[in-house]
Amino acid sequence: MRIAHVHKMRGIGGSERHLLTLLPALAERGLDVVFVGLDDPEWNPSDFYDALRVPAIRLRSDALVLPRLLAALRADVVHTHLVHADLLGGIAAKLRGARLVSTKHNDDPFRVGAFRHVERGLARVTDRIVAITESLRRFTVEQVGVPAAKVETIHYGLDGVPEPWGENPSDDVPLDARILLSTSRLVPQKGIDDAVRALAELPADVVLVVLGEGPERPALERLARELGVSERVFLPGRVPDVGSWLRRATVYVHPARWEGFGLGVLEAMHAGLPVVATNVSSLPELVVEGETGLLVKRDDAPALAQALAVALGRPELGAAGRERALAEFSVDRMASRTVALYERL
Repeated sequence: MRIAHVHKMRGIGGSERHLLTLLPALAERGLDVVFVGLDDPEWNPSDFYDALRVPAIRLRSDALVLPRLLAALRADVVHTHLVHADLLGGIAAKLRGARLVSTKHNDDPFRVGAFRHVERGLARVTDRIVAITESLRRFTVEQVGVPAAKVETIHYGLDGVPEPWGENPSDDVPLDARILLSTSRLVPQKGIDDAVRALAELPADVVLVVLGEGPERPALERLARELGVSERVFLPGRVPDVGSWLRRATVYVHPARWEGFGLGVLEAMHAGLPVVATNVSSLPELVVEGETGLLVKRDDAPALAQALAVALGRPELGAAGRERALAEFSVDRMASRTVALYERL
C-alpha cells in the first residue's frame, strides 16, 4: 500500500515533529511511504529533510503540479496535514481517485471563523479525518461542524526525548539554577508572557528557559525588563539538542491559551519532569492533575506561580508522568492505529 503524506514546510513545530516519528514507523510496518513537502521559499527546511527517514519529494508551496505528481506516484491513500496541504492535496487526491485522510493538529480559533465553511466542504470529500486528541475531535465536530462519523482520534506517540541533530551552543544559565523549561514558539498562543510574570513571584535561583523562536521575542524581553527578571529569562531560540535541556530542567511549564496536543509536554513527561500547564484543550488528556503534574486556569499568572512553586518540590510527579507517557502515548500505538485506518479504507 502506497501512502503519500502532504505537508507545507515552514518550520519545525508539532506537526512536523509528529511526521518525523510517524512516517518511519509506518514504513517499518511494511507501507510504502513517501513525503511530499510543499516548501515555503521563506524558510530553509533542510534540517527537517535531513532528519526524515522516508523518501521525500519537494515542491513549491503553491505547487499546481501536485495532481500530476500524485497520479505518477499512484498513491492508494493521500494523507494531508494543515490548511495548505488540505486544500492542494485534497483536490489532487480526488482528481487522482485516491483515498483521502486529513489530520487536524490544532484548535486554532480561525477554524471556527469563515474558514469553517471551507473545512466543512473539504470534509465532504475526505474519507477520514484524524484528530490528535479527544478535545480536538470534539472541537472539530461541535465547533467547526464536521460530521462526527468522519472523525476519529489517534493520539501522537513518542518513545523518548528528541534525538539531537547537533550540539547546543554555550549559554549563560547558572549551573546551580532551578530551570523552568518550555519548548514553544514565541507567539501569544503559548502564553510565555504568563510564565515570565510567574517567574517574578518565584525565588531568585529559579530561571525560565524557552526553546523556540517567534514574533513575541521583543515583547517578552521588554516584559522581563519591566518585571526585573531579565537576567533570569533565557531565550536561546531553536536548539539542536532539546534532550540535553530536558535533562537539565527541574520543571516543564506550558501556559498555553489553546493547544492542539502539546508535544513538548509529552517529551517532558518522557524526561521525567513534573509538568505545570493550563487546563485548556488537550492538556488535561496528557497531564493528570496532582498525579503527573498540575493544571491551572489560562491567563492566571499568580495561579501559575503558585503551581510552579509546588511542582519545584515534587519531583515524584515527573516519575509518574514518565510511566503514563510510556503506557498511553507510544509510537507503536500511534502507528498501529494509523495502519488500521488505512486498511479499513
